[in-house]
Amino acid sequence: MTSLTPAANASAVQCSITTVPVTGPSGTATMSGQLCKPAGENPTSIQLLVHGGTYNRAYWDMPGVPESYSYQRNMAQEGRATFAVDRLGTGASTRPPSLPLLISLEAKNLHEVVQHLRAGHVGGTAYQKVVIVGHSVGSGIVAAEAATYKDVDGVVLSGMTHLPNVPALTLGAALGLQPVFLDNVLAHLGSDPLYFTTRPGARAGLFYDMDDAEQLVVDADEATKDQISVPGMGTVAVFGIVLPTTLGIDVPVFNAVGTNDVLFCGLLALRDCSNANNLRAQEALYYSPAAQLQTYVLPGAGHSLALHRNAEDYRDATRTWLNTKFGM
Repeated sequence: MTSLTPAANASAVQCSITTVPVTGPSGTATMSGQLCKPAGENPTSIQLLVHGGTYNRAYWDMPGVPESYSYQRNMAQEGRATFAVDRLGTGASTRPPSLPLLISLEAKNLHEVVQHLRAGHVGGTAYQKVVIVGHSVGSGIVAAEAATYKDVDGVVLSGMTHLPNVPALTLGAALGLQPVFLDNVLAHLGSDPLYFTTRPGARAGLFYDMDDAEQLVVDADEATKDQISVPGMGTVAVFGIVLPTTLGIDVPVFNAVGTNDVLFCGLLALRDCSNANNLRAQEALYYSPAAQLQTYVLPGAGHSLALHRNAEDYRDATRTWLNTKFGM
């Protein structure tokens, strides 16, 4: 397992690791996560952060890079609590066989984590408001969780539209992915053949626009990369992203993408991500009026928008939405 070390400590931030029981493919599994909050404070609202494919919770608090890239620590400095989980199969969570890790099980796992948050099993605070936040594949799982269980107060989807760039995804998968057992960083995990990760050097082209990114961050991303279940990724793509699962979400939704996300935006994706109004006009069909869909585009950013130079603008927009909708 890749060793994750926290980003540089901030004096006003307190982070800790918590594990909670969830349903695994063959019994009880454990899901690990990092809770970050303002030191000495116990907010009654929290964001549950769900990473994308070939990532783990390090996406939200990348080690070895300037703290300005940490979503979790920045939110804590602004008075907000977050809990970033390692999905099953990644990070410090249970690593079951890849085949059963389908979207239905992953959505159920997140539902169970929401219940733990509300019951006070994470950090000792029974959170009154829970907003679930996803990135990429994690957004597809988040959409399924919110639409199925209706247990969260709000939803943030990032790095996702409903009409992905199929040619770019196909080419990216063919040239950019490989089985974990062939990978020089993750081969020691002993994963089965249906767990995949990115090939060395592929992350920059897939996840970044290098005009708005630092090589230091891409290198840290490469060092902390993780695996994804190919069968699971397939079910998320169909049932969490392409099909209008989001029509079942009945709480406010904030959808954020980078303008230069080659996987979900551009001509071949049939999505214009040049500005928020255009994106909303195209995406609104997939949401009910109850979702009160609000869109945001981060100029110049690629797929992993939280790890670009101007990520603070994305976080600011998210905070404004959280405050407007929930007072958090």
